[in-house]
Parts: sequence; structure tokens; C-alpha cells
Amino acid sequence: MKTVWDKYDKKDLKKVREFCEGYKQFISDNKTERECTASAVRMAEEAGYRPLADFSAGQLQPGSKVYAVNRGKNIALFLIGRRPLSEGMNILGAHIDSPRLDLKQHPLYEKDGIALFDTHYYGGIKKYQWVARPMALHGVVCRKDGTMIPVSIGEKDDDPVLGVSDLLVHLAAKQMDKKASEVIDGEDLNVLAGSIPASRKDENPVKAAVLKLLKTEYGFEEEDFLSAEFEIVPAGKARDFGLDRSMIMGYGHDDRVCAYDSLAAVLALSDEELPPERTSCCILVDKEEIGSVGNTGAQSRFFENTVAELLELCGSASHLDLIRTLKNSRMLSSDVSAAVDPNYEYAFEAKNAAYLGRGICFNKYTGARGKYSSNDANPEFIAQVRSVMDHDKCMFQTAELGAVDVGGGGTIAYILADLDMDVLDAGIAVLNMHSPSEVVSKADVYESWRAYQAFLRNIK
Repeated sequence: MKTVWDKYDKKDLKKVREFCEGYKQFISDNKTERECTASAVRMAEEAGYRPLADFSAGQLQPGSKVYAVNRGKNIALFLIGRRPLSEGMNILGAHIDSPRLDLKQHPLYEKDGIALFDTHYYGGIKKYQWVARPMALHGVVCRKDGTMIPVSIGEKDDDPVLGVSDLLVHLAAKQMDKKASEVIDGEDLNVLAGSIPASRKDENPVKAAVLKLLKTEYGFEEEDFLSAEFEIVPAGKARDFGLDRSMIMGYGHDDRVCAYDSLAAVLALSDEELPPERTSCCILVDKEEIGSVGNTGAQSRFFENTVAELLELCGSASHLDLIRTLKNSRMLSSDVSAAVDPNYEYAFEAKNAAYLGRGICFNKYTGARGKYSSNDANPEFIAQVRSVMDHDKCMFQTAELGAVDVGGGGTIAYILADLDMDVLDAGIAVLNMHSPSEVVSKADVYESWRAYQAFLRNIK
């Protein structure tokens, strides 16, 4: 089977390497949805985008570049096209949350002379993969006076790291007899945070010492954990993977690889002299890993409300225009798919599976078993996308997420499809998905970026 690597010449290979260096930096620097949103804002503003709130009714014209941020965890960018907004947009949508461990609201305690953080895991994980490895603490503390304190510990070379301990193999006979889902209990994913005691007069001297450190270094008290948002994520940078450096290993490819490609595709169009025919849009959302719920997830009204404001700024504020804009829009739900793993081929059906290095992956449907919770894209739209990919010579593959009855998964596709637009899942194949160390092909990262640009330019 031909791969993307087969079609690249030396100039193409150089472009792949350069583009992927930017992606590696992005995924290394941004391990939470807040960090991704902040970076997206910086990148957008460097490309000439301005906040939606800076404009008044009727001010937006073809070529205008605007963005809106929702609660620091959600962003939507729009490059206004030459045709009326009511004729529809071309949309790329990805999520920027990833599986992790979250600190509880009362996280810090002491036991056996060690201070620990209590956690609650976020999203679907194999819990045994998250122990005995270096972890970092990322997040924010919101104090009662409104002060927002950002925290990041474990990423710099001279930072300490944290982690969840595991039982030594010599004493693990009972543990090893358990099913994989029970080897590590959710309530045992406790993060070791310190071991030096403060004054022995304290009831919990090690906990007291950790609190003193946090107060000194970051200026918050124990009670401030009540209004904090802390995430425990794998420490360290994304790295080249494979002796030939053809892949990237890192945390959060699901789904920040598609988020970066989608954002970069819209920004690439922003550099062109002539605006696209249809308005181009990139939306990056939170909470996909737990059902796209909440006011920063795809099921919130943020996107609809933002489009309504956009219409007013373009000189049209009727509800009917909002309905028409959404109905006439076309979307790629930019989310990853599971790559065939040669060590676990039984989980896939070879003819309908995604492979590393074969380009962007289109999933007509996701869901589980009987296609439950699936968008199941219409063939008319798929044919249009195929035509665009062939026109721009973008290599693509089609797949489903694993063999029937083995499992499955979902994306935000069905949520946007509920707004009456055509939606197709389109992302990048990933190995080790939902683990702390996921793997993607550099060829797929670059080729998908090209495919997203082709979609934005050419879908009618």
C-alpha cells in the first residue's frame, strides 16, 4: 500500500520536518485546554485576528479576521469570506482536552510521612499506564479576590516532577492476579508531593511543609484549592519517535494534533491576498473526553451564539439567517482515529482501518457497536470531500474505529450535525491512544494540514 512518504521529494520532506517542529513545540508547551486556548489566541493575533468584541454592527467585511474566547477554554476563529455568511461556512472543529488526572477539591493529605494529592481521573484511561512515571502539575487557582494564579511545575529541566507510585513486583502477586481494569483502583491514583516535614508541632508536618511551599512560591492557601483547576499530566516534551525520526511521541495527540492542524490551516489561508469564497472557521472545544458537556463543551450554545453575533457584525441579525448559516455550513470534525497496531491486529478489520503514514483519515461513522452515538455522514458530502482531496492531491484513507463489537468511540461530529449541517469525521491515525505517550506519523500531521486547507478553500 502506498504511503504519504512515497510521494514526497526532498523539498517536501524538509517541509514536513519544519512543520512538525512547530507542532512538537505546541504540544510540549500546551498540556491543558487553557494553555491551548491562550496559545491559539497568540497565534491568531500574530496573524492579524482581533476579538469579536472590538467590532460594531456592520463592520465585518470579506477578509476580516476575528475570534471569540469562551471562559478561557474554548475558541472560535473566523476568516470572513466573499460570499454572504448565510450561504454557509467551511468549519474545522477539534477538541483540546485530553485524558489526565484532576486534583480533587480537597486534594492534599499526609500518610506514612508522605504528602499526597488525591485525584479523580478525567476521560477514558487504562489506569495502570499512569503510575511510576514522571508527571507535571498544570492549572490555575482562582482566589476569592478574583486573582488568577497560573501554576506549572514539572516541565523545566530544573523543576521537580510528581507521580503515582506502584507496588514492587516482588510483593505484587495478589495485584498481578487482578484483571487489568482492577490492577490500579481509581482511588489509588494518589500523587506523591513531598516528604520533608515542617515543624514537628504540626499535626501533619509534611503536609504543612507543602502548603508553606505553595504559599511562598505561588501565593495561595489550602482553602484556595476549592476554586482551583489542577491537572496532573505527563511531564516532558514531545520527542521524535523511531530510528528514522518518522513519528512523534508525546502526550495529548488526541486531539491536539488535529487542533493544531486545524488552527494552522485557517491561519495559512489568512496569509493569502484574496479571502476564500466561503467564511472559514476553526473551533476548538473542551470536555470532549467526558461527553462534550458543560458550557465549554461542544454541546454548549457558545458556537451558535458566536455565529449570531458574527451575523450582526456582518449586517444581518435575523434568526432565519442564523438557521440558514448553520444549515448551509460544511464541517470536518477534526478528531483522531485509532491506527492499526501490529502487536494488536485482532482489534481491527484490516480493510476498514487506519494506518500510520497513509494520510488524513475519514471516518464515515464512529460510535460503538451498532453505530450508537454516531454522526454517520451522508455519501453526497463524502463524495464532495473526496473530489476536493483528489483535486489538491491530498492522500486520504477511510476507516472505522476498530472491529465491530470490539469497542468504539465518539467525537463532536453528531453535535454539530444536530445544527443541520453536513459533518464528516476527519483526523489523524494515532497509536497508544489515551495513554500518556501517544504516537503519530509526521507524514500524517503534514498531509492532514494540507487536507484541511483544501477543504476550507474548495468546499462549496
